[in-house]
Amino acid sequence: MAGIDTLPPLRDVIETHGIAARKSLGQNFLLDLNLTAKIARQAGDLSECDILEIGPGPGGLTRGLLAEGARKVLAIEKDERCMAALAEISEAYPGKLNVINGDALEVDPMAHLTPPIRVAANLPYNVGTELLVRWLTPKEWPPFWQSLTLMFQKEVAERITAQPGSKAYGRLGILAQWRTDARIVINLPPEAFSPPPKVSSAVVHLKALEKPRFDADAAVLSKVVAAAFNQRRKMLRSSLKGVASDMEDRLVAAGIKPTDRAEVVPLEGFCALAREVAKG
Repeated sequence: MAGIDTLPPLRDVIETHGIAARKSLGQNFLLDLNLTAKIARQAGDLSECDILEIGPGPGGLTRGLLAEGARKVLAIEKDERCMAALAEISEAYPGKLNVINGDALEVDPMAHLTPPIRVAANLPYNVGTELLVRWLTPKEWPPFWQSLTLMFQKEVAERITAQPGSKAYGRLGILAQWRTDARIVINLPPEAFSPPPKVSSAVVHLKALEKPRFDADAAVLSKVVAAAFNQRRKMLRSSLKGVASDMEDRLVAAGIKPTDRAEVVPLEGFCALAREVAKG
């Protein structure tokens, strides 16, 4: 903990470097270092892992990850205002922190990290879901990461862990549970952040499975599920008619009633349907 103790409180860091949170960047900063350390611990033993962090901001979680013994942290931050604050953390942990000023959607983390790799981040609200879907749907599996420990709006976290029949059940839950064990590990109220968002937040831990629970092509499964839930009130024979001309036959072949709605179909059913659609 010696390194983190030499650094000033985050409120002072934000004031010193003029890093007021920007709504346009989806920023809400966690200032309680006890909380950031708690989140870091949810990622497990970090001593033998490289960590990818997206949107570190002034570095609260970054400090937690390093204090918890991360072998190395790659922090990708779009906001140039945060660079000086992150440089101070790098000085406190020599050789442990690599900071890239760039867009996480455009940077290839594998050019800078050595496996095993885990991802831990208080994801910016405006890119969080897109990044998660990318991490869940690579062509090759297992992915580059062992686990994801990610903060989202609580509503999104509940979608990731939702079961069939619930209002939250949809594309995110299916893609997450197809290839990972996903669970909510921490709930956080708005007042934990600066500025406080209008919604509660939650940390989700997703551990990559060695192989998907059921066979399916990632791109086809994602396409089918997106179409099914885009019109979730409609019967599947209607919501999926644009995916294939003989969709009713494919639904039946997959063991799904054409009159069912998407929210009642389990993961196994969607994977079976994706296999039918992939037949061309």
